[in-house]
Amino acid sequence: MRIVFAGTPDFAAISLRALLARPEHEVLAVYTQPDRPAGRGRHLYFSPVKQVALERNIPVLQPQTLRNEADARRLSACAPDIMVVVAYGLLLPPAILTIPAHGCLNVHASLLPRWRGAAPIQRALLAGDQVTGVSIMRMTAGLDTGPVFARAALPIAVTDTAGSLHDKLAGLGARILLATLTDIAAGAAVATPQTDEGATYAAKLTKEEALLDWRGAAAQLALAVRAFSPVPGARVRLAGHELRIWEARALPEPTSASPGTVLAASATGIDVATGAGVLRLLRLQQPGRRPVSAADYVNAHRDLTAAGGNRAPGPA
Repeated sequence: MRIVFAGTPDFAAISLRALLARPEHEVLAVYTQPDRPAGRGRHLYFSPVKQVALERNIPVLQPQTLRNEADARRLSACAPDIMVVVAYGLLLPPAILTIPAHGCLNVHASLLPRWRGAAPIQRALLAGDQVTGVSIMRMTAGLDTGPVFARAALPIAVTDTAGSLHDKLAGLGARILLATLTDIAAGAAVATPQTDEGATYAAKLTKEEALLDWRGAAAQLALAVRAFSPVPGARVRLAGHELRIWEARALPEPTSASPGTVLAASATGIDVATGAGVLRLLRLQQPGRRPVSAADYVNAHRDLTAAGGNRAPGPA
C-alpha cells in the first residue's frame, strides 16, 4: 500500500520502523510535530519519527495545523492509499480524513471505547486496570470514536509502569497494524462501530497531579507512582524535602498517624502514613541528584524518622 504516516514520539516511531521493514508497503511522506526546543541548551529537538524518516530519506512535513487548503492539496498530491496515524498530536480535520483512498487508520493504546484521549496508558494504570491493549481504528471526526478493525489485549503486570507498558504496547500496536493493513489490502477487513457504553476519557497528564497528596489512600498513591513513571514523575513533600518517587509499594497496615508522617526508615524502605494505609518508598530522587534506593537515602538522612513528614498541598 502507498502510505502517508503521521506520528511524533517513540511509540509512533516503532510502528513506522515496522512499516519500513515490509517491502509491500511504500511510505510516501511523514508528518510529525514541529521541532521543539529541549534540554538545558534549548536546542531544537527532532521527534523520534522525524529521525527515522531522515534516516530513510523520506520527505518530512511539519505543519503547525492541518486546517489550511494547502495542507489538503499537499496530501492529495501524494495520492496515498491510506494514512496511518500514531500519536501524532494534531487533530485531523474532515477534509484530511477523506483524502486517502482507504481513509485514515489510527493505532491507539487502549481497548476502545475505554480510554479515549491523550493519555490512555497512564490513565489505565491510575484506574488500577488489570488489562489494557491496542485498538486499530478508522478515524472519524470524533475523538477516538471511529469503528475498530482490530483489538489486542495485554495484561498489566503488578510491576508495570507507564514506561514498561508503553514499550509493550508500542510493539503490539506495530504488529496489529501490519496485520490490519494486510486485511485492508486484501479487502478482508471489517470495522465494527464503537458504542459509548463503557467509554472513558484519558485526559492529558499535568505536572500538578503528579504532586501526590499524602491524604490519599496508599494503594492509589502506589498506582500514581507507576502511572507517572518515567514522565512527569511522581513527587512528594517529605520531612521538608521535595522528592521524586520512582518505586513504591502500598502496605495493608492500618495507621492512626497523620498523613505524611514517617513511620519507619530502614534499608527495607521508608514507610509513610497516608489517608488509608502505609506507602513504602523504595526508590527516590532528590532534585539535581540521581535516583537511589531507600537504603542509600536513609544512610544519608539519619534524622529522617525524627523529622516526621510534611503533607503535600491539596484541598482540606
